[in-house]
Amino acid sequence: MEKQALPASSCSLVLLEETKKNPLLLSNGGGGGYSPGAANGSLVPLAVAGSGSACAGPDKKAGVVTGAGPGYQERETWTRQMDFIMSCVGFAVGLGNVWRFPYLCYKNGGGVFLIPYLLIVFVGGIPIFFLEIALGQFMKAGSINVWNIAPLFKGLGYASMVIVFFCNTYYIMVLAWGFYYLIKSFNATLPWSTCDNEWNTPSCMEFFHHQDCNNGSLANTTISGNMTCADLVLNISSGLEETGEFNWELILCLMAVWVMVYFCVWKGVKSTGKIVYFTATFPYVVLIILLVRGVTLPGAYDGIMYYIKPDWSKLGEVWIDAGTQIFFSYAIGLGALTALGSYNRFNNDCYKDAFVLALINSGTSFFAGFVVFSILGFMAAEQGVDISQVAESGPGLAFIAYPMAVSLMPVAPLWAALFFFMLLLLGLDSQFVGVEGFVTGILDLFPGNNHHRYKREIAVAICCLLCFIIDLSMVTQGGMYVFQLFDYYSASGMTLLWQAFWECIVVAWVYGADRFMDDIARMIGYRPFPWMKWCWSFITPCVCMGIFLFHLVNYKPLTYNNVYVYPWWGEVIGWCLALSSMLCIPVSLLYKLFRAKGTFKEVTAKKSASLVSIEVKCLGALWILQSLGEEGTRHDSFNK
Repeated sequence: MEKQALPASSCSLVLLEETKKNPLLLSNGGGGGYSPGAANGSLVPLAVAGSGSACAGPDKKAGVVTGAGPGYQERETWTRQMDFIMSCVGFAVGLGNVWRFPYLCYKNGGGVFLIPYLLIVFVGGIPIFFLEIALGQFMKAGSINVWNIAPLFKGLGYASMVIVFFCNTYYIMVLAWGFYYLIKSFNATLPWSTCDNEWNTPSCMEFFHHQDCNNGSLANTTISGNMTCADLVLNISSGLEETGEFNWELILCLMAVWVMVYFCVWKGVKSTGKIVYFTATFPYVVLIILLVRGVTLPGAYDGIMYYIKPDWSKLGEVWIDAGTQIFFSYAIGLGALTALGSYNRFNNDCYKDAFVLALINSGTSFFAGFVVFSILGFMAAEQGVDISQVAESGPGLAFIAYPMAVSLMPVAPLWAALFFFMLLLLGLDSQFVGVEGFVTGILDLFPGNNHHRYKREIAVAICCLLCFIIDLSMVTQGGMYVFQLFDYYSASGMTLLWQAFWECIVVAWVYGADRFMDDIARMIGYRPFPWMKWCWSFITPCVCMGIFLFHLVNYKPLTYNNVYVYPWWGEVIGWCLALSSMLCIPVSLLYKLFRAKGTFKEVTAKKSASLVSIEVKCLGALWILQSLGEEGTRHDSFNK
């Protein structure tokens, strides 16, 4: 019978089971052996009598051994490893690093906030960040198929797909607003700096004191208004039940941004890996330029000191904010990191990558605070108020406080254009990598023997079109209420914490933390520090569940601008958005159990045995280890 290759994820499972029986001699003293040919990088093909198939032999592409064979499309790999690093930076480093971390830092005691923040980075952020990347790299699959390691909990993959789909749907609205403001910045006089626009009301003030404003919050991010007090909310309807008219200018901006996202993603990681070199690095250039300009302004020193000056009295209050910020900014639980890791070389050192990326992410957040508060210090000095009265969080900072401060500078259109261009790039790479993660998970559900020449292009187009149709509900006069529903429920802290908790439980207690550590060692050539195993098994699940329960106990009904209270049916819609992902895990588990034949013990035994059965069909998958031999001295720890 003709030998046919299995998908990459199945081959990884074979490697998993075979190497458990014949563990490699690791640098920490583990022992075992493989066939003699493996020692010099030329594996001796293995065969099992009666097996109907085997994994294909080595096929090299861009220096990477791939597992494609007859009937299966070759899985793409990054052209260079730096493509992966830049993609992760682009995805994880986003708008939240610029507009949320600085606000939380000053609100929670300045430098004191860094103590719980850094602690939770090491007990929660990095362990799950590393887990997702390593899992994708080992299984060579997207966010759904990676959970073949524990078939009963494959609902984790579906849950992450639901979350990232919702996130892709509403997150792009911020890009549409930013694109709109970028276009408006190319005027000699910034529109939001004057009161002679057609949307202005008699209450408009060109120069105002923040204490005079009653509407300076997230509500004011509506594009239709002017950047002064209540003028911005002119075109917002009275509530969720009143849809109002479409904003056609915003629809065109939304369409333009979706077109940009489509052409960034449609050809896969080969093109995405090149685009992120610009979208992920140029924002840092703009941040440096804005910092240099900011520190030269009067009041900048006061703003920066307000940002970093420790307030030790708040040390006991900041833990929940610190933990929530970590899970937001590290983009964990969305499945996109797993998809990015699946395109790595099998022996890529993802352990080192996780620490490098964590350093870049958190470092960017801290650095952005100096940029933001140097400008806000200037704004406070110009208006003669305390900086606490001009500091905003979220879209309020990006579309109210900062643009207003920029309008007070000389050559204001230049600084406004730079700022909004930076926001657009920060959000754009997060958006198209999120779409890439979603599409990867979908395509992995269809094996290569169903390959269509334009399968990826069609899948990306359908995803973008579907999200765009849903987004039309957010470009009406009542669109801000819909946006806030998605933001508050669909990809909120509770859904991400729930996802992260179960990821740790399944890997550590169902699949086995020691087994996964062995798998990682087979990839990178050494065993990670045991701290990772302890975090996955005990510390991180406790942190996730603790913050989750805190959010649940202290849940408050959603309001808009602290004035409008959402109707009961609006909250029902919000909870449906949240539960649509959270229930994927238990529902999928119960579905598989009820459909299986036999007792619970027999069913779980069959699921475990299914991994071994794949080994009989695909024992030749050990060719993957040839890539280890090609790395030379880097893998001397793999002694036979």
